[in-house]
Amino acid sequence: MRRRASLVLLAFAVFFTALSPLMRWYAFPRLAKIPPGQYQDMVLEARPATLIDYGTMKARKVPKVTIVQTLKGDVAASDRIERTAGRDVVVWDTLSYVAGPDGKMVSQVPERYIFDAHSQEPVHATGESVDGDRVRREGIEYKWPFLTEKRDYTYFDAQTRSSAPIHYRGTRTFHGLEVYYFEQTIPWTRVPLPKKMPVKGITPRAVEKTGTTRWYSTRRMFWVEPVTGAPVNGEEIHKEELRGGDLLPGGGKVTAFAGHVKMRDDYVRSTVALVTSQRTLVLLLTSYLPWGFLALGAALLVLSLHLEARGRRPAAPGPDPEPALSPA
Repeated sequence: MRRRASLVLLAFAVFFTALSPLMRWYAFPRLAKIPPGQYQDMVLEARPATLIDYGTMKARKVPKVTIVQTLKGDVAASDRIERTAGRDVVVWDTLSYVAGPDGKMVSQVPERYIFDAHSQEPVHATGESVDGDRVRREGIEYKWPFLTEKRDYTYFDAQTRSSAPIHYRGTRTFHGLEVYYFEQTIPWTRVPLPKKMPVKGITPRAVEKTGTTRWYSTRRMFWVEPVTGAPVNGEEIHKEELRGGDLLPGGGKVTAFAGHVKMRDDYVRSTVALVTSQRTLVLLLTSYLPWGFLALGAALLVLSLHLEARGRRPAAPGPDPEPALSPA
């Protein structure tokens, strides 16, 4: 009976020991994915800020500028691209909408971002664009990979339509979470004007004909929770200028927008709460279950060997039989 029990325990020990690496290296890449139909929004503010007055073409101080970022997954487009890409794909349609203190539009830039659902690597397919311009992304955007590493990454900048390194600057604590801090600086670069201008009747082509150009620079900062790869906070020290041409007196330059852009506090709190719950799910697949199954397999193996040893131990000798009495 003991031998049969030890064999059953040995079988379970082998099963759970084999299941441990399968959870980490097989199940995790297939289960930890960005859902294709995800929708979220984010509000950032620059308080105070500098903003151009297109009526006078002069910069003025304003109490705040608001940036609303929305992200919506296109499930139908994901399904269509997956048929040729051979992997799970997510298609995000995003919009960065900038509003002045009066709530009126300053600029808006739509994007279509196509990427691998697990690794977050870009997937190059028809429709990949920024403000209607075709682009070919290299590196990440919006989100880091699951199990983010302490190293530099390549990050795509939508304004310049190009990628550049974003540097790991150390580990920090943010709202009770251990996070990795990343920073990227984009030097002054000439960039296209938004297709949709805030002044009716003025188009990017009309501005370009005057010889006036738009320039941009930013210092971009992210606090990234490494298990999920999700940024829990983001900031930018953002600057834009219009330079030269007939629109500016003397052909000089004017600040179009400048400010320290930060996530609004209520969105920081909700993001931290969401990421904390998702972190537990990822840890189940990468740590808790693999190590738990390995420990359980080891314990069952020890118990199986113990029962086997007891089953093989010789029985203790019994008392000698009493001699039979001979007949008188």
